[in-house]
Amino acid sequence: MNCNPRKAAIIGCGYVGASIAFRFLQQGLFSQLVLLDANQAKAEGEAMDLSDGLPYGAAMEITAGGYDDITDCALVVITAGANQRPGETRLDLIGKNTAILQSILGEITAREFDGILLIVSNPVDVLTYTAWKLSGYPRERVIGSGTVLDTGRLKHLLGKELRVDSRNIHAFIIGEHGDSELAVWSEANVSGLDLEDFCRIRAAARSGAAGPAARQSRMTVPEQYGGLTPTLDRIYREVRDSAYEIIRRKGVTCYGIAMAVGRIAACIVKDEHAVLPVSVVLDGEYGLDGLALSIPSIIGRTGLEEILEIPLNDGELQALHASARQMREALDSLACAPV
Repeated sequence: MNCNPRKAAIIGCGYVGASIAFRFLQQGLFSQLVLLDANQAKAEGEAMDLSDGLPYGAAMEITAGGYDDITDCALVVITAGANQRPGETRLDLIGKNTAILQSILGEITAREFDGILLIVSNPVDVLTYTAWKLSGYPRERVIGSGTVLDTGRLKHLLGKELRVDSRNIHAFIIGEHGDSELAVWSEANVSGLDLEDFCRIRAAARSGAAGPAARQSRMTVPEQYGGLTPTLDRIYREVRDSAYEIIRRKGVTCYGIAMAVGRIAACIVKDEHAVLPVSVVLDGEYGLDGLALSIPSIIGRTGLEEILEIPLNDGELQALHASARQMREALDSLACAPV
């Protein structure tokens, strides 16, 4: 079965799935989009609602369908599963969402499907590895949304702190998409400038500016805080805890992840060969295997093209291995649980 490069499906039409569908409509990446949900009426309603906006968006066909309709899809996005509730971690969802994923994969693998699986449901790293194991597909075709969202949060907060466009921030969150994730500060930069160098350049420029307001900028500089570390630690904690804060206030996160998934989809459809910290199955990279973690990787039309072993300092490598241990414990607990 040949894939239609401009056909995609979304399995799960809750807040996240519907938001991703809306993002796909805005992007105009696909000419056909199929929505699937355990509640067929929900999928039909979302397809009808989205289709009402087609005269003002991209030319595409949006339908509610079944598993027979996804066999020629280039991309299938899986968002189905229980949502994280206030007070829950992503790992708390492991048992019920693995069972749901197993059911979905049974339907997909029973058919001839040659496209890419993009796992979005949480805990995404555990489910990405599980999807790879259960499907039998090569790891290039099974990826997770990983820490693309977390990295976006990091860029936003760091850009806000430094008063610079967040699109000029180059930094990664890696490891688990969850509480054990880590920021790779050793490689973070602003358009190639090391963070401390950037701060010194800005501080020097502002010190010569007229008026006290310029000298009292909220711009973070090493001299103000005895080094950048306290500020970076605060930003990291805000990134790590962001989902908890959003869920506490509105009950669900959906728009940020929709933007992140849209970015991944664009890399695939446009064959961008872009670097994104998606969740990938490791096979010796960073001295790790037998699990999936969110790692900077090159993404193109065939899915995963290459996992990048970026330089990490000793502390970052230890933190990555600690995150891996948590993922292994989660996978071990899953192996003992009925699914």
